[in-house]
Formats: sequence, structure tokens, C-alpha cells
Amino acid sequence: MITDQRMASGGGLPSLWLLVVKVNQLVQTIATPSLVQLVVRLALAVPFWRSGMLKWGGFLRLNDTAVTLFSDEFMLHLPGGPYHFPAPTLMAFLSGSGEIMFPILLVLGLGTRFAGLGLLFMTVIVELTVPDGWPIHLTWAAMALGIMAYGPGNISLDHLLCRARSHAR
Repeated sequence: MITDQRMASGGGLPSLWLLVVKVNQLVQTIATPSLVQLVVRLALAVPFWRSGMLKWGGFLRLNDTAVTLFSDEFMLHLPGGPYHFPAPTLMAFLSGSGEIMFPILLVLGLGTRFAGLGLLFMTVIVELTVPDGWPIHLTWAAMALGIMAYGPGNISLDHLLCRARSHAR
């Protein structure tokens, strides 16, 4: 009866509330947790994959630019520094390998929490190398932490493997 009185007096609150409820239901239908987890995995994989592809001149062969960057350009901004990277060829190889392997794992949803941890560690190193890039690095760290905390979601090989394992028991 109160609702009828408000509508009769021109108060459109019930119809506005109904619209809010319907929009909320639509958003929940579209943004399922598994879809969100997939999109976050893809969003984190892309920048690292692109960077990794620039470091290689062939299968397991770093290009000269990658080694030069770690030898001459990149510096670790630590207290008392900046400092050159130790073992620049090894660092370039590890960086290039991680930037290829971890994104592949994320896209597949395989070893997802491990891949998120690897990219979080790489993000810390990138932040120490390019401290002015902290806004994007913070975004990468948040995505990696979300992946580590909530896992890959249902749209992943990890999920399929867990289901297969539980059915085998």
C-alpha cells in the first residue's frame, strides 16, 4: 500500500529501484567470476608477452638489443644506486624466458598461480628498473595478486585438470 501511495503521489522511487535491480542482474550475468578471471589473465599476459617477443632473435637465441639493454641501459634503482644488473646476459635470458613462458601459462590457465607469482616477481624487478612507471606496475601487481588469490577460474586447464583428478578418485 505504501508503494501504491508513492506512485500515486508522483514518487518514482519504486520504478527507479526496479531499474537498478534489473541493471545489477544484467551486470552479474555478463561479468561472471570465471569470465573476469580469464580477462585478468589475458590482460596481464599481453604486456609481458609483447616485451618478451622483442628480446628474441630466434629459438633460444637472444637478440643483441636485449643483452645491450641489460648491460648498458637498465639499472637497478636501489638505495645507494643505481646499480648495473649482475650477469646481464643471464638476466636478459631469464627475463625473456619469463616474459614468454608465464604469459603462455596464464592464457592456458595452467599453473596459473605460479605464473602469477612469476609475473609479480618480474613486476617488482621492472619497478626497480623503471621507477617512474609505478602506475602501470601497480596495475600489473594488482592483477598478479588477484590471479594468485582467486586462481584461474573455470575457463582454464587448471580447472579441467582438477575436475579430472576429482573424478578419477
